[in-house]
Amino acid sequence: MSEPFDLAVRGGEVITPKGRARLDLYTREGKVAALLPADERAEATEAIDASGLIVMPGGVDTHVHFMDPGDPEREDFPTGSAAAAVRGVTTVVEHTHGGPVTGVAELEAKLAHLEGRSHVDFGLAAHVWPDRMDGLAGLWRGGITYFKAFTCETHGVPAIDADTLFELAGHLVTLNAPCLLHCEDDDMTSRAEERLRAAHRSDGAIVPEWRSRDAELVSVSTVNLVARRSGARLIVAHASSAEVLELIGRERNLGSPVVAESCPQYLYLREDEVLDKGAFRKFTPPARLRSDAEETRMWELFNDCSIHHLSSDHAPATAAQKRDGDLWDVHFGLPGIDTTYAVMIHAALSGRTSLERVAEAYCDAPARVYGLAAKGRIEPGFDADLALLDPEGSWQVEDSDVVSKAGWSPYTGRRLRGRIVKTVLRGELIAEGGRSPSAPFRGRFLPGAGA
Repeated sequence: MSEPFDLAVRGGEVITPKGRARLDLYTREGKVAALLPADERAEATEAIDASGLIVMPGGVDTHVHFMDPGDPEREDFPTGSAAAAVRGVTTVVEHTHGGPVTGVAELEAKLAHLEGRSHVDFGLAAHVWPDRMDGLAGLWRGGITYFKAFTCETHGVPAIDADTLFELAGHLVTLNAPCLLHCEDDDMTSRAEERLRAAHRSDGAIVPEWRSRDAELVSVSTVNLVARRSGARLIVAHASSAEVLELIGRERNLGSPVVAESCPQYLYLREDEVLDKGAFRKFTPPARLRSDAEETRMWELFNDCSIHHLSSDHAPATAAQKRDGDLWDVHFGLPGIDTTYAVMIHAALSGRTSLERVAEAYCDAPARVYGLAAKGRIEPGFDADLALLDPEGSWQVEDSDVVSKAGWSPYTGRRLRGRIVKTVLRGELIAEGGRSPSAPFRGRFLPGAGA
């Protein structure tokens, strides 16, 4: 008689890369070990009754800022990873601008600091400084998941100009390493800021004027040219509009390897919200949607995979911090780890997309593009990371529901269909019923492909 499995998740409808099916899922040593019809029931030491639930893969959010170490008043790993666990996200890739990793010593110090501080598995990204290219190989061998570079000065991170981007691309090709690029043209954003400040403007409308559509498009065009010429693995971060996604699509037809990451805020939030919400809609690139037609087009581009993968770009600031100064002074960024999976599940249950597409975009695709080999799908041999969804549940987002340190959400007041009721990390239940997980911290560091 064979040994019992460690865990059985019975009676649920399982979302796999091949579609969905009512299967019992079994784990052994933290991995998915078997997917069996109910009539082939096997023994297990522990069991979860998933009757009436949909078994989704745990979310893989490859763009979060937990600010730890650096600016933990805005967010830290214990709180940010708790928010992830409650909402069904089991893997994150983090980089903080408050304490950027630009060298091996900083990476080693950060890893030591984060020991025993995460509820979910995590990778780390490193920032690219134009004058520190000689350290890239050491960071890649040290286990980072990807490099992050900016084409405009933001958050105190210096801009990479076109010439330096070609230099960076050469290093990336040699290492076979990916780079996530924040794409806004530095000359255009800096000159727009000069004009707006000279006019003594600080109203909400400065945000889309300062961080304009054209500034993003010019930078994305340059990034694609560099990628086509070099073959470097470049990812456009937080692609904000149909224009950006269509540009990338045209470039891919010409041979560019660039893929687009986007975020729910570009599918849901309207450009004019910043007029009323001010600092609470100060993020960059800003929201672009101006009409129902533009919103519909973004969902079409999500559904046809022009958006390669989703992230939250969780970059929180507390409500007090968002009110501390005028619009020029307050932090960029939105909280998102609490709501990204939730608003995409709502979209699927409301008919705008499918749960299969959500799982592909927020779990499988980001894991594949960044080499997180055991993550992102429900399949034998993969980590048993699961988000159990009650499709009949619903909830209204309130600030009091936000686990992250921000304590507010751009989706406050929206009623969402579906609710994650249990989260499983490598075969262990880590969150249930919307309650924050407690110690011990079970999250592990995931060394990148270069380690």
